Amino acid sequence: MKKDAINVLNKGGVAVLPTDTIFGIVARAMDKKAVEKVYKVKGRAPKKPCIILITKISDLEKFGVNNSTILTNFRIIKSLWISKRRAVSIIFPLEKKFYKQFRYLHRGTNSLAFRLVSKENKRHKNLHAIISKTGSLIAPSANPEGLAPAKNITEAKKYFKDKVDLYLSSKKQKTKPSKIVSLVSGEPVVVRK
Repeated sequence: MKKDAINVLNKGGVAVLPTDTIFGIVARAMDKKAVEKVYKVKGRAPKKPCIILITKISDLEKFGVNNSTILTNFRIIKSLWISKRRAVSIIFPLEKKFYKQFRYLHRGTNSLAFRLVSKENKRHKNLHAIISKTGSLIAPSANPEGLAPAKNITEAKKYFKDKVDLYLSSKKQKTKPSKIVSLVSGEPVVVRK
């Protein structure tokens, strides 16, 4: 099934699968058409950016996060991402020269939220392997806008039916979304507990 997910996502498809938090509806972040498909299938508000799943801190630079921002905040980033307590998404400001290129991701906010999926965490081994082969993924919760996130594949299929290219199941799945911390102002601000 992991190979199926990699093939579907690399061909521009959309999948519902277990993330490091809840079930997500995912697509390759660097594939603009696939990102727009997620927005359409989910009925997501067009000005609301999605969290992006990455596998290493250096991936931030690919999306226009300034290296000096990463270095300045490295202790904070490391403490939030390397701790095993809870999944944390961090919002970073983008360099101005990347605003236009990544507008389809930041949706006018000029910032993006990322979550590190560590290979050290054995529970996320499959997700890490998928992202390693597809590149970073957008991963909003698997539900139409305004409805509760799907707790399992059965609920996700009721929501999306055949609008999704692949459903990947999991025996156990967390049911809490990530904590969100913003570094946009330079100081860490908790946006969602």
